[in-house]
Amino acid sequence: MHIPEGYLSPSTCLAMGAACVPFLRRAMAVVQRESRQMLLPRIALAAAFSFAIQMINVPVPDGTTAHATGAALIAIVLGPWAALLALTVTLAIQALVFADGGILALGANIFNIGVLESLSAWALYRLLTRGPGGERRRVWAAAAAAFVSINLSALATGVELGLQPLLFRAPDGTPLYAPYPLSLAVPAMLYAHLLVAGPLNALVTGLAVRYLIRTGQPLYGEAHPAAVSGPAAAADGAAPAPAAEAGVAHAAASAAHAGAGAAHAGSGATQPPVRNLLPRWALVGLGLTVLATPLGLLPEGAAWGEWGPEELEALFGYVPEGLRRWAGFWQGLIADYEVPGLGDSLLRQAIGYWLSAAVGIGLIALTFWLVARVARPSRTPGR
Repeated sequence: MHIPEGYLSPSTCLAMGAACVPFLRRAMAVVQRESRQMLLPRIALAAAFSFAIQMINVPVPDGTTAHATGAALIAIVLGPWAALLALTVTLAIQALVFADGGILALGANIFNIGVLESLSAWALYRLLTRGPGGERRRVWAAAAAAFVSINLSALATGVELGLQPLLFRAPDGTPLYAPYPLSLAVPAMLYAHLLVAGPLNALVTGLAVRYLIRTGQPLYGEAHPAAVSGPAAAADGAAPAPAAEAGVAHAAASAAHAGAGAAHAGSGATQPPVRNLLPRWALVGLGLTVLATPLGLLPEGAAWGEWGPEELEALFGYVPEGLRRWAGFWQGLIADYEVPGLGDSLLRQAIGYWLSAAVGIGLIALTFWLVARVARPSRTPGR
């Protein structure tokens, strides 16, 4: 679902990037209103989880691959605006370092995966959990939100790709950028995500939310169950009470049990100490997700619509002029998560994948550390 370099016209890339600006401004404003010292580590851990789970490609029957994103889980646990920031950092590092998604197409990828998927997942989850409801309802609502939101993102990607041949053609009538018509791009994107990526996203999200509820951890916008009517409140149908933030570290262990991982966030009016924001077992959950990333090497084939010029030449017999021109705009530092010099054996490729995951997560941590340093309020002299 990461649109590569050269698949969208420069004007489309500019328009999609501009469309992201108001959403990112809103996200930063929301985070600034909350305790940044408490929230930023949680967003960083959520971004690391999303980065890792997106490396785990799963096969699609048509010979392509797909993956979960974790956007819905992060939105349900940390809130939609925190999810948008987490996904934005993840997508930027994927594009800059690993050439996973184009630099020019970064705005489109942020809009599709960060804006559309995160906000739609949160909106649908809230709609489905209005009023009193027990554990089962909230778990199924989370799974449904994850399934629907990733397919909305896939639909948007298919539309953006499919519009390119209609809007941008060479004098001889051939497409300048993505060569897939709407009649091909939309069904192909939905096929992979309705059949594989959507159910996987739903499974990870549902199991993580189920674990959070059963361990008494609040989700975004909910008070701790014990603060409402005791530990059994979440399971016996008590309505959740509003609160300032929610937890995400406990989602890490749950998603790890589901073959994924997640992030942690504390909750309620009383903020936990910073040392408790990233508990050991939550980091272990993320570590297990990282260990699972080489599973993404097993399926053959790329994600649909993410082929390079050579593969397009083999598929269509030509490469669109604009796509050929822009495809090499940015090659990444560790393109396709392949560390140079490690060799072609499966074990060596797995080591390269682990190293790539470590680099990506390290850069995510560094990014949020720098943001926290810049955003740290200055101390009043004399204190």
